[in-house]
Amino acid sequence: MPKRCFREPIPEIYDSARYLDAAVSAHLNGYTKLAEELFNLANNPVVWEWTDSIWGKASKYVVINKNPKLHTAEKEKVRMPNKAQMEELRARDGYHCRFCGMPVIRAEVRKYFKEIYPEAVGWERTNKSQHAAFQCMWLQYDHVVPHSSGGTNDLDNVVITCAACNYGKWNYTLEELDLYDPRDFPPVGSTWDGLERVFES
Repeated sequence: MPKRCFREPIPEIYDSARYLDAAVSAHLNGYTKLAEELFNLANNPVVWEWTDSIWGKASKYVVINKNPKLHTAEKEKVRMPNKAQMEELRARDGYHCRFCGMPVIRAEVRKYFKEIYPEAVGWERTNKSQHAAFQCMWLQYDHVVPHSSGGTNDLDNVVITCAACNYGKWNYTLEELDLYDPRDFPPVGSTWDGLERVFES
């Protein structure tokens, strides 16, 4: 039986999203000490463990179908959306994963806050050294039908996802993973802005 995503987001992810949202509001109002405390609260190890349970090695949530769809020989050159196309995708999908529905945040936002709050917003080379919430909610652009299976670079074949869903899916097809097509469901409607308002101030 197909499913919407590998693993339903846990409540702690949404708690961390609220902490991040409050941290940005505190930052924009000049309460930097409070913002740092809130960024630290969002860095929940339970959230890190949830992400790692999907994109980590030997995930029990990413199961490959034993009778996978055959990959086509003809492939388009791998290409990610350009800046204008990324903006178009975000306008269409909003700041939520099209698979699991969790709120997502662009890397540019995370980099901005790492510069200002380097102790609270850690982001080093290893997964374990990265801020749990920013890692979990890291916005990605995923080709629904992978290039390896003949998927095109048309924006109709690209959706916004979280890091776990994107890396869990990797180059497999929806059929191989027993996942529903996320394009069959409308984007999540909410007031979550991906913390983008920090660039509007």
